[in-house]
Amino acid sequence: MAAITAAMVGELRAKTDAPMMQCKKALTEADGDMARAEEILRVKLGTKATSNATRITAEGVVATFIAGNVGALVEVNSETDFVAKNDDFLALANNAARLVAENNPADVAALLALPLDGKTLDEVRIALIGKIGENMTIRRFQRFDTTGKLASYLHGTRIGVVVDFEGADEQVGKDVAMHIAAMKPVSLSSDQVPAELIEKERSVAALKAQEDADVAVAAGKPVQSAEILAKRLEGSIQKYLKEVSLLNQSFVKNDKQSIEQMLKEKSTTVKAFTMYVVGEGIEKKQDDFAAEVAAQMAANKQ
Repeated sequence: MAAITAAMVGELRAKTDAPMMQCKKALTEADGDMARAEEILRVKLGTKATSNATRITAEGVVATFIAGNVGALVEVNSETDFVAKNDDFLALANNAARLVAENNPADVAALLALPLDGKTLDEVRIALIGKIGENMTIRRFQRFDTTGKLASYLHGTRIGVVVDFEGADEQVGKDVAMHIAAMKPVSLSSDQVPAELIEKERSVAALKAQEDADVAVAAGKPVQSAEILAKRLEGSIQKYLKEVSLLNQSFVKNDKQSIEQMLKEKSTTVKAFTMYVVGEGIEKKQDDFAAEVAAQMAANKQ
């Protein structure tokens, strides 16, 4: 049996917003497996357990650059939010986005080697680190070169979206970009949702169905047939696909229409999109929070 530490409980709580002792129980049941514990909480607590599953833990900004049918989206990270608001840091991010669009670098290393004001971008970055006294990195970028049009939306500096679309109305592209920032779809259409995400959702739905069946047996109530359970499972998957694919989502400016219906009405086609959320997927040490959890755990034992 793996030892469940306060830091592990704190990390799971930060990811899920579930009660602290529920997090500890889930980790114990999962023998310390963080991903498995998160699934257990979803089964037991429903959507509440994932309300903050993508809580951002790293600082920085997302920057965009568009010139005609060429554009770029870049994420640049810093250690603190204070530095993320620094004008020189923001200029670094904006210059990085421009360099991506203009030079089409193969990767981050190639981007850092590009010239900027008589130096390389990496030399500018290193000089800024020396000036501010805080580490900063260029994490990722996406370049666009399309025969159609590009629209972008920045929600502050923490969420950035670029949409590749075809259509006469420029506002439609901007509306779609804003919608993506708000609703965070994982793919354009349901058939493009990554298989691993579907399997994870299927596993959660199956575990939830089994738990409901166990509760029914314990209460002396009839258990649903295998056929009904299979239909229920498939219904859960279809609901999930609708929620996470852009074309199936309800348009934020008119929830009576799906994005697909709105685009058809506007004679517009979305070809692709990319969304970056600052720090998404990056873990950040939370020593103080872990200490707080440890104290609460100790108090609960008394």
